[in-house]
Amino acid sequence: MRRLLSLLAVLTLVVAQFAITPASAGKVPVYQSNSGTAIDGTDPISYYTEGRPVAGDAGITHDWNGATWRFTSTENRDRFAASPEKYAPQYGGYCAWAVSQGYTASTDPDAWSIVDGKLYLNYSKGVQKKWEGDVPGHIASGDRNWPGVLK
Repeated sequence: MRRLLSLLAVLTLVVAQFAITPASAGKVPVYQSNSGTAIDGTDPISYYTEGRPVAGDAGITHDWNGATWRFTSTENRDRFAASPEKYAPQYGGYCAWAVSQGYTASTDPDAWSIVDGKLYLNYSKGVQKKWEGDVPGHIASGDRNWPGVLK
């Protein structure tokens, strides 16, 4: 019996190492650039307060949802930390138009819009024009597709 329990314990550890969880089954929940930061290091609060993307400071960061987020000030960092879902881009910062089409793509921090208080990013200004062709329809499709497109 003791040997069987030991074998079962070892088997459980081995299976746990290879178990596939939603986060490890596909892409990460937040798009990260080659620098390893969300929104290419842009302060997400700046879209709301400055009306434009502003590069964050590498010394002022907050880790959330598997990504490092940069901020222009500790005030912005603290505001984000208190309510990240309010300020983080929808669909994990992946291209909103791509998610509405059923796949993921990277984003350009300069191709953005705020709709009903939510930040949406796009792959490029050209893709943003496609997004703008039917924003409510694309949001409805994106909401249906997210987070399934990560698998």
